[in-house]
Amino acid sequence: MILRNGHVVDPANGIDGKCDIRFENGVITEVAPEISADGSEELDCRGAYVVPGFVDLHVHLRDPGQTAKETLATGTAAAAAGGYTAIAPMPNTTPATDSAEKIAALLARAKDECRVKLMPITAVTIGQEGTTKADLAAAKAAGAVAMSEDGKSVMDITVYREALREAAKLGLPMFAHCEDKNLVAGGVLNEGVASKKLGLPGITDAVEDVITARDLILAGETGCHVHLCHVSTAFAAELLRIAKEAGYPVSGEVCPHHFAMCDDEIPSDDANYKMNPPLRSRKDMEALREAIRAGVFDCISTDHAPHTAEEKSRGFAKAPFGIVGSETAFALSYTTLVKGGYLDMSGLVRMMSTNPSKIAGHTGGTLSVGAPADIAVVTGEETRIDAADFKSKGKNTPFDGRRVYGKVLATYVNGRRVY
Repeated sequence: MILRNGHVVDPANGIDGKCDIRFENGVITEVAPEISADGSEELDCRGAYVVPGFVDLHVHLRDPGQTAKETLATGTAAAAAGGYTAIAPMPNTTPATDSAEKIAALLARAKDECRVKLMPITAVTIGQEGTTKADLAAAKAAGAVAMSEDGKSVMDITVYREALREAAKLGLPMFAHCEDKNLVAGGVLNEGVASKKLGLPGITDAVEDVITARDLILAGETGCHVHLCHVSTAFAAELLRIAKEAGYPVSGEVCPHHFAMCDDEIPSDDANYKMNPPLRSRKDMEALREAIRAGVFDCISTDHAPHTAEEKSRGFAKAPFGIVGSETAFALSYTTLVKGGYLDMSGLVRMMSTNPSKIAGHTGGTLSVGAPADIAVVTGEETRIDAADFKSKGKNTPFDGRRVYGKVLATYVNGRRVY
């Protein structure tokens, strides 16, 4: 296969211009300004960007146990439609992914059921109950790329520190969901303009900031690489910056919904706007954008969290937290960050592919000769988000109907077209 006439953007190799790419048997074999025709199938990518496939460090596939919301097949079809070639499913399934056996079973199923590559994450504690550390060494040996208690924090700091110390020895990063459950106090959205307008209990920035500080300090003490998930507040971003300057082994992700929307845009008691962390203030949103511009954040992740329409119809007070993101992330990021002047296209690819690959120890994130042919073909053309067209079972998004720039035309995994 030859992808011809595209604008290739590959930060790992410093490429940002017109190039052709040839791949065969699932591997990239040539990248050059012009590749001679040899009878191979060709795709004319004129007017489009050709980039290393996106890598998502934070998705919820709901499988096993919650398949009315999503399955491995539908979740990875959604990822492929979003330009993703590898995704990391969080362990808060039913039952939790908390052992080598469950990691192995997930990877075995992936061979037949998944369109993109899976990078499993193990729970930190058995059953995600926060009391007994999981067998992290066995989980890593079975294929886990990280550990996380996502959906909550490990509140017992002694158990947590023990896990971080072991993970540091194993070279297993911690993907930290920072939320002090004792401070949530029944909150269902950000404490601010929307909570006051709707008369609903709010979630303060401190809920996130307190645990963010704790986890960054423990990264410095234990030497474990702590990766902050879905940072949503200005102060959490500042804490990450300080920890990096101190030389701590830390990184951080930001989600499109947190830098593309804020709580003053919530129009009514519509739980499609309900997520955790919540949509924050306009000041927080603008601070996240500036932190992206300054290079504080390493990557963009989706926190793709599908729910059924019935669940989301219950309003903020009773509906579950979460929105889908796999099929909107590129467009929202391109529109807000590239069109908005915070990043160039190379910077966006670095945050959506190159850096997350490094954090997870994944072989993607590059279009080097010899690398797997994990490739996305995308454009900056104007389009409209239509939840009815999503491959995901989940349609729960506040961005339905929004006019955006950025469209995925094709996705290849190991040279096979999956979208």
